[in-house]
Amino acid sequence: MDIAAKVVLGLVAILHVYFFFLEAVVWGRPRTNKVFGITAEQATHAAVFAKNQGVYNLFLVAGLLWSFVHPDPAFSRQLALFFGGCVVVAGVVGAMTANKRILFVQAVPALVGVALTLAAG
Repeated sequence: MDIAAKVVLGLVAILHVYFFFLEAVVWGRPRTNKVFGITAEQATHAAVFAKNQGVYNLFLVAGLLWSFVHPDPAFSRQLALFFGGCVVVAGVVGAMTANKRILFVQAVPALVGVALTLAAG
């Protein structure tokens, strides 16, 4: 896998650690509510869902990190494509169902990483 692809997918992984932190660790705090554009009451009602979503984000991070350390370059590339693709799909679904901004924050960076991985051949 190309260095540029690893850098971009590494940044995507870091973003998803941050999403995990927001959704599973500091959910419901005023600053987090502001990031998500929700009220304290909305945060309370969505707390269980947010924690679950945060854990899913951590699974995406684990897969991307696995793609960086796997010793077989061909399998490493497949892992990057699969988990990067999962991030793209999650971002598109999030943009369609929650907030259009998710497309640009989550899906587009992952799509760039996937494209760079494909281009690296």
